[in-house]
Amino acid sequence: MTKIVKSDAEWRAALSPEVYEVARGHGTERPGSHPGFPKGPGKFLCACCGAPLFDAATKYESGSGWPSFYAPLDEGAVEEKQDDSLFMRRTEVLCARCDAHLGHVFPDGPPPTGLRYCMNGVAMKFAAEKA
Repeated sequence: MTKIVKSDAEWRAALSPEVYEVARGHGTERPGSHPGFPKGPGKFLCACCGAPLFDAATKYESGSGWPSFYAPLDEGAVEEKQDDSLFMRRTEVLCARCDAHLGHVFPDGPPPTGLRYCMNGVAMKFAAEKA
């Protein structure tokens, strides 16, 4: 996968202020603040570059207030890195194509992976499967 690299000014011009703050500024939307996504089959794409990230079939209701998935679309869809901010150790999840901040992954999810990819809804777009 070819990395997409843009200057901060280019990202700021291309994205809404909300998407920019979360995806490029490593922010976090308030829990429950995202209006949600349509139900049904489809893919969740990076709001910055359109890369496919998660399949709707792996989405579940975690009760956290953020969209949660038990697995990315494939191993190469996201990258993970250690995040030691806010006086805690977490694993940050980034878009593998453009390094957009998506959220964090935690080891308290459901089977089959036991993982909870806790994502910011504003950092993703939903593309419904065509019938």
